[in-house]
Amino acid sequence: MTGSEGSSSALARRLLDFCRGRRLTLATAESCTGGLVAGALTDIPGSSDVIDRGFITYSNDAKRAMLGVSATTLATFGAVSKETATQMAIGALERAGVDLAVSITGIAGPGGATPGKPVGLVHFAAAARDGRIIHREQRFGAIGRRAVRERSVVEALRMLMELARGPQAAKKPVREAASRLRPRAVRTSRRHAAKRRRPPRG
Repeated sequence: MTGSEGSSSALARRLLDFCRGRRLTLATAESCTGGLVAGALTDIPGSSDVIDRGFITYSNDAKRAMLGVSATTLATFGAVSKETATQMAIGALERAGVDLAVSITGIAGPGGATPGKPVGLVHFAAAARDGRIIHREQRFGAIGRRAVRERSVVEALRMLMELARGPQAAKKPVREAASRLRPRAVRTSRRHAAKRRRPPRG
């Protein structure tokens, strides 16, 4: 087992445990990784209570038919792009009816490079049911097809964990909260005191 494989296995286990605790379900939409993210997750026994399904959309036709990626997006930006990755993630989220989905589309090599899109370029997107979407672009370089795919799995699992944790609400400083309470307390006590000092009518 390589270091990358070990990292993906550990990440997958932590992600499953975390999602299980929050009762979150997942789906994947993969192109250049060909199902490796779903495989890393389903390698772990008991993952069926978190993993719903995985879409392997290697061709543009598959991206359109299975995930609803628009032909215009593919023609304008290409399969390996932020726009396509985002539509893939949203499509997986909607079609699976899950809480979180991640997508991967890239050029693992050794061929497939085009001007401006070298071997090792991978776009990732992750979408949550509450509307949060994150995108990342990685340029791993010509490190070999297997290495690009392994690193992509790790990145996808990290993005799912990031969304699973949810937005962190900022805590209000205790002093600020206390200062807001003091004026109200003083005004209230003065009103009550004035009422008590007011002589009876009549």
